[in-house]
Amino acid sequence: MLLTRRLRYLYKMSLAVSLRRALLVLLTGAIFILTVLYWNQGVTKAQAYNEALERPHSHHDASGFPIPVEKSWTYKCENDRCMRVGHHGKSAKRVSFISCSMTCGDVNIWPHPTQKFLLSSQTHSFSVEDVQLHVDTAHREVRKQLQLAFDWFLKDLRLIQRLDYVGSSSEPTVSESSSKSRHHADLEPAATLFGATFGVKKAGDLTSVQVKISVLKSGDLNFSLDNDETYQLSTQTEGHRLQVEIIANSYFGARHGLSTLQQLIWFDDEDHLLHTYANSKVKDAPKFRYRGLMLDTSRHFFSVESIKRTIVGMGLAKMNRFHWHLTDAQSFPYISRYYPELAVHGAYSESETYSEQDVREVAEFAKIYGVQVIPEIDAPAHAGNGWDWGPKRGMGELAMCINQQPWSFYCGEPPCGQLNPKNNYTYLILQRIYEELLQHTGPTDFFHLGGDEVNLDCWAQYFNDTDLRGLWCDFMLQAMARLKLANNGVAPKHVAVWSSALTNTKCLPNSQFTVQVWGGSTWQENYDLLDNGYNVIFSHVDAWYLDCGFGSWRATGDAACAPYRTWQNVYKHRPWERMRLDKKRKKQVLGGEVCMWTEQVDENQLDNRLWPRTAALAERLWTDPSDDHDMDIVPPDVFRRISLFRNRLVELGIRAEALFPKYCAQNPGECI
Repeated sequence: MLLTRRLRYLYKMSLAVSLRRALLVLLTGAIFILTVLYWNQGVTKAQAYNEALERPHSHHDASGFPIPVEKSWTYKCENDRCMRVGHHGKSAKRVSFISCSMTCGDVNIWPHPTQKFLLSSQTHSFSVEDVQLHVDTAHREVRKQLQLAFDWFLKDLRLIQRLDYVGSSSEPTVSESSSKSRHHADLEPAATLFGATFGVKKAGDLTSVQVKISVLKSGDLNFSLDNDETYQLSTQTEGHRLQVEIIANSYFGARHGLSTLQQLIWFDDEDHLLHTYANSKVKDAPKFRYRGLMLDTSRHFFSVESIKRTIVGMGLAKMNRFHWHLTDAQSFPYISRYYPELAVHGAYSESETYSEQDVREVAEFAKIYGVQVIPEIDAPAHAGNGWDWGPKRGMGELAMCINQQPWSFYCGEPPCGQLNPKNNYTYLILQRIYEELLQHTGPTDFFHLGGDEVNLDCWAQYFNDTDLRGLWCDFMLQAMARLKLANNGVAPKHVAVWSSALTNTKCLPNSQFTVQVWGGSTWQENYDLLDNGYNVIFSHVDAWYLDCGFGSWRATGDAACAPYRTWQNVYKHRPWERMRLDKKRKKQVLGGEVCMWTEQVDENQLDNRLWPRTAALAERLWTDPSDDHDMDIVPPDVFRRISLFRNRLVELGIRAEALFPKYCAQNPGECI
């Protein structure tokens, strides 16, 4: 009995010891887990911060690709047209619409090449993993920039092939000093469509696609209207290898060559591979030097992601100038290093602002696509909210007529505001902002000062004994002098201002100032400015204002332009021909620019308001095809090519506007 009690006691003691040990182990494990979680909290926060800087800007999600597979149809080429034929339950190989379109009829490059092109009827298949780069240039910085551009080119191909992304460790970076900035959102493997799962690597009939890019002359990476943008592209098949060669005199021409190469490649949903031509030759050069798009980010704020997405489309269409209308009377979203009060008093909210890093990031990203960022701080008019803090800083009134009523007396649209032309602090602030923006966007021969819609009645309240037209001239010349100081004592070769009744006063030297003409294409100012010797950029409101046609946004008064500018309107507009300009005056036309003012546009509509209408301008300015048809008729071939280009934009996550019913796309020529 005693022995039994002792055994029972020993058993209880050993059990207690075991329980203590188990509890100690559990406690130790809990402490370890809590410690890991605590430290990972900081890692998670840092990771979240980095992901915010990466700013993915594709609209794609993992639910499926925006262009569905059409297994029910096959296509055959007849008389340079792809004819749709039912393929329900047939065992024969199906020809996809895109493969038929790319091998039937004229070349499907947008904008159309200006010189030579030759494409073989034979095609090859491959996967993006088969593509390799070799750069041949004596310029180290050009080599680095081309490698960066090629990395993003491959990412675009991955989107086109509908593959999931590689790991973040192999993401291309904009620069060593800046944060990683991904081109498109990371995708999970795409959904199963019609029983076919994308995202799985398959072998094509090519084992490698070797891209050689040669830059023969310029090592300059700074944007200039004198940049040589010509390029030659050729592809040749050798066994199971495709040799691609792009030859250019500068980085900018080589970048356009990559854009053309991207359009010579397409995804076939029958074998889930990329396809391209066995042999091809393209020789190309633009007709106009300035091919621009302006976006107003003051009336509505647009995220850096949406701006980058816009630049991706511009690069594919070979446009080269992104005119960033940063500020206006409605808001001042830019956070200045020297004068942050402008954004504190002028931004819609703390989150609707652009930091210095944001502007630099956009500029670096745009260079990857061959696009220059041209920031504009509109002055002296269109400057109200954000400029009202001067007296508190002992700087006097920096602006006048801010939010003054009735607004129709003192500005074109509410709210009013105009800079004080007789306050030296006004010019100092502009000089500092110019200095910052030039640092962020890089050396340039082109800068935009604004100068739009100055209301002399506003100034007349304060300076009624002054020549008000002369006051505007003095302001613009002072702004020009401050720009020169901000640019290390060098005035940019081309300093732009918006056209107005004041630009015809001839007070601005035509050797330095370029006028962006926004008025009607039949207005007399078009001829007067050219006769007065100014270089011009056309942005005619009756053709290239993309915000028109959506009705008035006010209860009274004119608050909208009309009608809607279709892509055909944009495409058919050739002011240099309608004006019958001689060679001398046509040489004064640097190019053109579509404008997106954003009274009625925010980020939700941006893509479909811009695209594919902006692409129509791209071909007008790059190719400037002759106009042998009636005034409002666009050739059927142009419909076909812009429809395919629109699909390419959608593949890249740009929600471009539909051109016509899908039936018309599937049956080219039947609806036109």
